[in-house]
Amino acid sequence: MESISLKLDVFEGPLDLLLHLIQQLEIDIYDIPIADVTEQYMNFIHTMKTLELEVAGEYLVMAATLMSIKSQMLLPKQELDFEYEEEEGEDPREALVQQLLEYRKYKYAASVLSEKEQERSLFYTKAPMDLSDYEEEILPLPQNQLNTIDLFLALHDVLQRKKRNQPVETTVTTETITVDQKVAEIGSRLEKLSEDEGLTLESFFVQYTKDEVITTFMALLELMKKGQATAKQAETYAPILIFRGAIL
Repeated sequence: MESISLKLDVFEGPLDLLLHLIQQLEIDIYDIPIADVTEQYMNFIHTMKTLELEVAGEYLVMAATLMSIKSQMLLPKQELDFEYEEEEGEDPREALVQQLLEYRKYKYAASVLSEKEQERSLFYTKAPMDLSDYEEEILPLPQNQLNTIDLFLALHDVLQRKKRNQPVETTVTTETITVDQKVAEIGSRLEKLSEDEGLTLESFFVQYTKDEVITTFMALLELMKKGQATAKQAETYAPILIFRGAIL
């Protein structure tokens, strides 16, 4: 009966097998007992041949390397009678140890990358969509025209300047004015202006109290929303002026 030859990829190569044997024997990789490791390594090769498994050529090359190192370590060292101390010769295991260290480093890096790959496979990446159909068309403001944010920042700057230049009020007033009343008041003032005339923000305040500031600001926003007022600025850092809108 013809024998069947099988290939068993238990290890990734001879260096992987040696690392496994070193871990199994719990020995120091920097001081490998070459006789024990070689014996275990050859047992593995013989077992594969007994089971009629294909043995890759690189395993046989490593087996020859181990036998060579073992032979060099078994040779007696020549003792020379010199007056000076003889320098210690190179360890025949050194090249093998360096190979094992390099292989162990790259094997660890490969395992880390494999874990990262598995983690990344749990995430689903969606291709970017074209959302141009959902974008709202935003018309640019005319030149020198400001929006509500600019008006708010300018109002804050006006209040800060007035706070530094005016004494703090100590009197308490009970007179209040609603937003609708303030809208009517400011609208009435704007009606009297020509298209080229504007009023500064400071002109809309008298006492600079909290209620007046809030009411005036809300009234200006309401007038701008209705198109009855427009805030403009001639240039950067210039005072903001309130002009009459197109609809009165």
